[in-house]
Amino acid sequence: MFLSINNLHKSFTNNGKTELVLSDIQLDVNEGEFVSILGPSGCGKSTLLSIVAGLTNATDGSIELSGKTIKGPGKERGMVFQQAALFPWLSVEENVMFPLLPEMSKKEAQQKAHQYLQMVQLSAYTKHSPHEISGGMQQRVAIARALAMDPALLLMDEPFGALDEQTRSRLHEIVEKIFLETKKTILFVTHSIAESLKLSDRIVVMGTQPGTILDVIELDFPRPRSQSKEELLYYEEKIQALLKSEIDKVTEKEQKNAASR
Repeated sequence: MFLSINNLHKSFTNNGKTELVLSDIQLDVNEGEFVSILGPSGCGKSTLLSIVAGLTNATDGSIELSGKTIKGPGKERGMVFQQAALFPWLSVEENVMFPLLPEMSKKEAQQKAHQYLQMVQLSAYTKHSPHEISGGMQQRVAIARALAMDPALLLMDEPFGALDEQTRSRLHEIVEKIFLETKKTILFVTHSIAESLKLSDRIVVMGTQPGTILDVIELDFPRPRSQSKEELLYYEEKIQALLKSEIDKVTEKEQKNAASR
């Protein structure tokens, strides 16, 4: 198995109180698969991605990538965050080149940067500064930077959450095109049902308090997909029903906490 998450648990301790955030997460991801992790706020989906990235340690359990246990960050995993996290003093081209320079010549890094900037449709903006381009374009630079490092696994943590609907829709098309062209394995965190249905081979639906896997939904539909595709409506309703019970659970807990104050 390409990526194996085995009996993973994660707890945080604050002010002497320990809270279980993730409980008994068990998930296998095949090479070349696009898997979305979908769930309500606070279900631990971003924490799970951070553990896979090696940026956060699990309390218990293990994660293996190509048979090797993940113990920290590694070049075989690329990360795209909620914010683009670009260096403001570098140009678009230089931001993509930055992680490549320790590994290759400046000319080679520049050629590779241009290759991936073309893939995300930013060839005309290589010399621009980050503040001169839109938020959606900045996220495309971040995607190009991650892809340029040629990771075996691309991790994306709600990369389009702060963008307007039109920009998000365009980026869906770009990411789907990149996925089909590169055959990269992608683990994608989102809170959008429509986004997960548009992009995924499988959707991991998570519950909350603590974060657990409620269901794994397989989507065997041809690409590119139309978000209005009638065949997807069944899955949308199924996911909504799963998430409604979780949101109701959170609301009920909040009401009890408020009443006890």
